[in-house]
Amino acid sequence: MKITVLFTTYNSPLWLEKVLWGYSAQSYKDFDIVIADDGSTQETKQLIDRVREESKLDIKHVWHEDNGFQKCEILNKAILQVETQYIVFSDGDCVPHPEFLAEHVKNIKPNRFLTGSVIRLPMSTSELISKEDILTGRCFDWDWLVSNELPVTRKHLKYKAKGKWADVLNIITPAPKSFLGCNASAWKQDILDINGFDQRMQYGGLDRELGVRLRNKGVEAKNVRYNAHVLHLDHARGYRDPEMVAKNKKLRVYNEKNKVKTTEHGFNLLAKED
Repeated sequence: MKITVLFTTYNSPLWLEKVLWGYSAQSYKDFDIVIADDGSTQETKQLIDRVREESKLDIKHVWHEDNGFQKCEILNKAILQVETQYIVFSDGDCVPHPEFLAEHVKNIKPNRFLTGSVIRLPMSTSELISKEDILTGRCFDWDWLVSNELPVTRKHLKYKAKGKWADVLNIITPAPKSFLGCNASAWKQDILDINGFDQRMQYGGLDRELGVRLRNKGVEAKNVRYNAHVLHLDHARGYRDPEMVAKNKKLRVYNEKNKVKTTEHGFNLLAKED
């Protein structure tokens, strides 16, 4: 089954290159990539063109002009460019474990979306990871990460779960089955049915709100947080606005309480722009 990996980027070519080499090393090979670019400069396009040639990855670059933080809009534009039936969502700062796509594909079922986990790296570890570390798989080794300044915390320990033990933990975990934008997957048609991401939302919970509407539509949520991992490279978040985060949360809570299944601020706005 061919699937599509879709993730956003914005003026972070160094991190994006590491992510793309991570996809070149996946054990599951039947996929293409759609990059949703929220207005990066030519440096990002040049990086994508070079890595596409060197890695032979099938990459589509969907770009619009920089107009501030418009992640939901570029995500919706990119989703409409997807040619497969199933989408794995991530971010341009998340390096996928070699088994990342295989774990998602293994758990695909009709009327279901999946949500995985993220291992957040400190800046020192993020900068240290090289192309060779990714291609050899060295940077995904627990001992290597800890020896290179990954803090040993309860949240990070989930990365050590393997095999059947990971399957059990996915079932019993008290973690909510939210749609995690940097590690989730869903059927394209289910996302079309709820009219995509709500373009009123900026940074803060836009992915969780999408998951709320998917569940309200009757789509089952399943955790793969102990199986499907990405390493999140550190970066500043100058676009974080506490007022917007609170506004986004208010909308998500309203939609959850009122069983809202769709939005009037999704793909339909793109059609009006055209």
